[in-house]
Amino acid sequence: MTGTPALESDRRPPADAESANPPKAPEDKVYRTLHSLRRSFIRIGAVVLAAAIAGFFLAEPILRSLQQRTGVTLAAYGIPETFFTFLNLALAFGVFVSMPYILFAVLSGVQPLFPALTRRMVRGFWLASVLLFYSGVLFCLKISLPYGVAFLLEFQGPHIEAIISVRKFAAFCLLFLFGFGIIFELPLAMILAGRVGIVARSTLARNRRYAILGITIISAVLTPTPDAFNLALMAVPLYLLFELGLIGMRLERS
Repeated sequence: MTGTPALESDRRPPADAESANPPKAPEDKVYRTLHSLRRSFIRIGAVVLAAAIAGFFLAEPILRSLQQRTGVTLAAYGIPETFFTFLNLALAFGVFVSMPYILFAVLSGVQPLFPALTRRMVRGFWLASVLLFYSGVLFCLKISLPYGVAFLLEFQGPHIEAIISVRKFAAFCLLFLFGFGIIFELPLAMILAGRVGIVARSTLARNRRYAILGITIISAVLTPTPDAFNLALMAVPLYLLFELGLIGMRLERS
């Protein structure tokens, strides 16, 4: 018979059809991102390990180069100290060489969490992060570390000769080399934070005086000497990087 009203079951899609394509919860996206990062970290570990094996054979030339740049006299205060120092240098070499892959894997892994980040932007951030990291390491290696160690060695007297442990010397150099490399990522971190909405450029610009205070404190901690000259060697470039970050945030928003 025509004109018969449709049953409720005819108008509704079957329950199986609704459950076939359930809405994707934000927790699922976070889980998939963490799972992807887990795989990325496993690959990062494999890459670093392979580079570290090669770095073990370069550990002695690396240590000799650092010694020549700083002019220190090294001594081993234990039978295995030099061997373990070479292992630390090999691992640091592996991380240093693998840093481009590490940065790309991390940026690509977190990109799904932030829809504002396109793949093209991720590639741009990756290239900038690599350049900034190696620029910071080079700045420390060429300027800050030699001048800082030379300043400290001036406290030797006619009856005092600085004989430095191989292990402590290597740890000292690696700490500042990687520290400067990470600190030089400041403008990129500012632009990235502004892009995903964590902080606004106007807020950073309005609180510039607090940024200067923080830069001074960080520079005092990172520089190997307490004198004003070496403090300025770190604080001035870091402040310029802060201003560069503000400019980058403005250009990115325009």
